[in-house]
This record gives sequence, C-alpha cells and structure tokens, in this order.
Amino acid sequence: MLKGFRDFILQGNVVELATAVIIGGAFTAIVTAFSDKIINPLIAAVGGAEGPALQIPLKEGVPEATLDIGAVITAAINFLIVAAIVYFIIIVPMNKLNDLRKRGAPEEEVPPTTEDLLGDIREILRNQTASAAGPAQGPATDGPIDPNQPPRH
Repeated sequence: MLKGFRDFILQGNVVELATAVIIGGAFTAIVTAFSDKIINPLIAAVGGAEGPALQIPLKEGVPEATLDIGAVITAAINFLIVAAIVYFIIIVPMNKLNDLRKRGAPEEEVPPTTEDLLGDIREILRNQTASAAGPAQGPATDGPIDPNQPPRH
C-alpha cells in the first residue's frame, strides 16, 4: 500500500489531484487543529526559551526577514496528512472498484494491424494469380504454392 501511496504522490494524475483538492479542503480544519495543538508545540520545544523554534533571523529588528523552518516542516506534515487521507479513503477504494469492473468486462478485440491486413491481401492476390494461371502456367513443381515467394508469370 505504501508503494501505491508513493506512486500516487509522484503520478500527478489530474483527476486524483482534483479529488485531493476537494477532500483536502474538507479536512483543513482537522489538519490545522492537529498541527497547531500537537506538531507546533513539539517543534517549539526544540527551539528553547530564547525564541520561537527553528527560526533564523536574517536581520535583527525586521520580523519579515526571518526564515521560519518550523512553519515549512508543519506545512509539509499537513500536506502528507491530507494526501494520506485522500489516498487511503478515496483512491485505494476507487482503484479496487475499477479492478473489479475490469475483471467482469469481456476482453476487447484487438483490430488487425496494417501489416497484417497487407499480408492477407498479398496472400489472396497470390492465390488468385496462381489459380488463374492454371496448370500450364503454374509453378514448375507440383507442390503447394509458397505465399512468401513472388508469383511467377
């Protein structure tokens, strides 16, 4: 199942992505509460008492010039939670349903290729040429006509 989850994350299928966006919106409140009440306090515990966890100020006195690594980690965890929920609740059951439908469906006939059709036409023309030529103009041997040899006139 985890291989399927990895393939889902890397696949980029438009239908699955649209499903993820819709369901992701529905789970936003749950994931945000989980992040705010569980993940953020754990990340803040790493930072210590001198300031917010995993923040690197680039310029003192300018809060906009601060790298917030903790927020990036939280966003990544949020994404993985939403993706896992969408995958295991929607995508896996849909894939199983599609497999069941495919098992019950009859095999589709594969149409002949152009080469197959041309080979059949060539064989028919050779047989017509050989039968029209008659025994007087037929091949020198009395054996069967080889369809891979060009007709002799």
